[in-house]
Amino acid sequence: MMRTNYTSVPKFILLGLADTLQLQIILFVLFTVIYTLTVWGNVGMILLIKTDSRLHTPMYFFLANLSFVDVCYSSTITPKMLVDLLSEKKTISFAGCFLQLYFFIALATTECILFGLMAYDRYVAICSPLLYPLVMTRTVCLKMAAGALSAGLLNSMVDTSYVSSLPFCSSNVIQHFFCDSPPLLKLSCSDTRLSESIFSITAGVNIVGTLLVILTSYCYIIFSISRMHSGEGRQKAFSTCISHLTAIILFYSTAIYTYLRPSSSYSLGQDKVASVFYTMVIPMLNPLIYSLRNKEVKKALWNVITRKRIPLFL
Repeated sequence: MMRTNYTSVPKFILLGLADTLQLQIILFVLFTVIYTLTVWGNVGMILLIKTDSRLHTPMYFFLANLSFVDVCYSSTITPKMLVDLLSEKKTISFAGCFLQLYFFIALATTECILFGLMAYDRYVAICSPLLYPLVMTRTVCLKMAAGALSAGLLNSMVDTSYVSSLPFCSSNVIQHFFCDSPPLLKLSCSDTRLSESIFSITAGVNIVGTLLVILTSYCYIIFSISRMHSGEGRQKAFSTCISHLTAIILFYSTAIYTYLRPSSSYSLGQDKVASVFYTMVIPMLNPLIYSLRNKEVKKALWNVITRKRIPLFL
């Protein structure tokens, strides 16, 4: 896209999370532990699903994709932030900043869509169990996962193109610890209303659209569970959904707070806390949520730990 002559910023300075060296060291240790747990937890979940044939179902296929996205999602932000915590100059090039923004938006969008697909998977499994093997075939699941990633990349291309085309001429200090749209829009010396509207529309369609799919799916799921005669059946159906709902509440609450509120209410301190939560904490918690609340995952993990052979058929 064409960029005006006002755009004369070769690099940006990230303000970061802390001002004092002591606090920076504490945060470095804390976030190093969180990032290590995120990578090991999500990679472990992927390997567990791959090695245990009983987890070769659409639900765990989407969970493996979610774990992969979480690793990439966290890796887009955390390594650079950890380096900055121990660096005097917290700079990032113009190209590097918008490359980070591109992958951040793409992976966040993909994660939202995956949550919607997982809700749809549970809807078909619980409300139409006889049709489930016919509807959620391997080919369909692969197309859904590919579509989620493609939609994320396309959405990010639109948002990043508009933000990167803005003139930045007054300041190059980003009031954040990574390149995100709201603080970047604050730096532009031009009218950003069009860019803000485009970003709000794309974020709204993604967040609200997938949330409507999730809410609609779970309305049908709750209705179907309430009609089950077996108490054991109700408990089993509910247990397969509670982990998903917990992850959804954590992710969407912070996303809605950050991106679907007026720009006039933008608060540096509060947004930094929310950003830390959804870029680092939630990707770490997702594998814990799905493993601790899921009997099949716990059983597969126990078999791996005790080195028992996992039978192909029960």
